[in-house]
Amino acid sequence: MAAKPKLLVAMRHELPAGFFGSEEWARLAAVTDIVSREAFTDFDGAAGAAALRDADILLAAWGVPPLNRERLDRAPNLKLVAYAAASVRIVAPPPFWRRGILITSAVSAMAVPVAEFTFAAIVMCGKDVFRIRDVHRQQRGMGGFGTRISMDLSHLGNFRRRIGIVGASRIGRLTIDMLVCANFAVAVYDPFLSAAEAAAMGAAKMELHDLLAWSDTVSLHAPVLPETRHMIGARELALMADNAVLINTARGWLIDHDALLAEVQTGRLRVLIDTPDPEPLPPESPFYDLPNVVLTPHIAGAQGNELRRLADLAITEIERFVAGEAPLFPVTEAELDRIA
Repeated sequence: MAAKPKLLVAMRHELPAGFFGSEEWARLAAVTDIVSREAFTDFDGAAGAAALRDADILLAAWGVPPLNRERLDRAPNLKLVAYAAASVRIVAPPPFWRRGILITSAVSAMAVPVAEFTFAAIVMCGKDVFRIRDVHRQQRGMGGFGTRISMDLSHLGNFRRRIGIVGASRIGRLTIDMLVCANFAVAVYDPFLSAAEAAAMGAAKMELHDLLAWSDTVSLHAPVLPETRHMIGARELALMADNAVLINTARGWLIDHDALLAEVQTGRLRVLIDTPDPEPLPPESPFYDLPNVVLTPHIAGAQGNELRRLADLAITEIERFVAGEAPLFPVTEAELDRIA
């Protein structure tokens, strides 16, 4: 019987407890020889270098050291990197792509909780739930039905609400699916998407400025690329309607936060930001105290038991590789100019 390929786990030390339970370890043990159930974060010390030298497969996530030229030179057997997270940019710098090593990503699994969070945020912000909660807490239940909240609610509601999606990424597409099923009106901006492809998803393709002016809620799902830096600036924010909502579960890179602060300080727009710039915002940031701003600390992605979804996909890729089957979600260097 042929020897099983050696598997090395590389991620922050606390992550295996969230990624792997008995079922996941059993699946890995069935097809690989697991070097250690303790995760490696250092490939340059004696133990890490020795483990990397012998590894055929790397199961990696946040905290993995980049596979630069020097480390790759010390990894002669490495054939697969199964990345149990989304963007592979950190683990796979430019020298990686010259080695012919297969790399897969769990971005499709990560997209699910982000899309769920985004859909929920769209619905909740459509009714201004977070600000109403704060006012209700202050008023301590004062007032009867219809007068219980001393604020204008006429702009609220989700019936025929118009949602603009910026970026037809995996997350963007999943979010569109959820919105279309819930009978929202949906438009999408993505320079790589055709009008026919948008229509097939149930959305209308629009240019960015048209989408911003049309939407009641705008949700950002574009990748971090040089051309997306501050793609939402003062000009773009000014196009949005009064009381419109801006949601960012992508990256703070996409928004000029100085322009955003100036706009939200007027009270004209409402925003929910899961990924600010800088991240985290400094304690003195005015964003924390504005009633029309909801800040969450980068929680849209996989949390808690959702890590098992990422592990499931990464392990499936390993099982397929060992069985000689094609990967489900390989990443190529050519894709890096348009993915996160």
